[in-house]
Amino acid sequence: MKTLLAAALCSLALCGSAVAADKGSKEEAVAMVKKAVALVKAEGKDKAFAAFADPGNTTFHDRDLYVYVYDFNGVALAHGNNPKMVGKPLIGLKDNEGKLLIKEMVEVAKTKGSGWVDFKWPNPVTKAVESKSGYVEKVDDFLIGSGAYK
Repeated sequence: MKTLLAAALCSLALCGSAVAADKGSKEEAVAMVKKAVALVKAEGKDKAFAAFADPGNTTFHDRDLYVYVYDFNGVALAHGNNPKMVGKPLIGLKDNEGKLLIKEMVEVAKTKGSGWVDFKWPNPVTKAVESKSGYVEKVDDFLIGSGAYK
């Protein structure tokens, strides 16, 4: 009986791990941003932004993780999940709870150099609006970010 109970508990633990693995983690989001920053510095903005936008580039598209880039006026320079956002001034964009998420990302990047912003955003995998923590880093006069859904 103990063996059966132990096996059942192990199965539940493994199932939980599999579900968690379907979502990117905060650590993976930070790692993706670091890779994106390195690519911009090595190859320049044009090549890097094209890589961020390419859904076939698994370095910058992994499950629900992707890269986004905004200048300090809130204009989207690259967006790995929604290319229609590129070129649009989004400084006034609010999430469904009224949070000015892009404005806050810009402030974090400008004042701290890097950091986290919590907001609600559509998950590209589930299509539902979910809580998300976005990590941003300042690069020259723009920010690069990625985020993990909670």
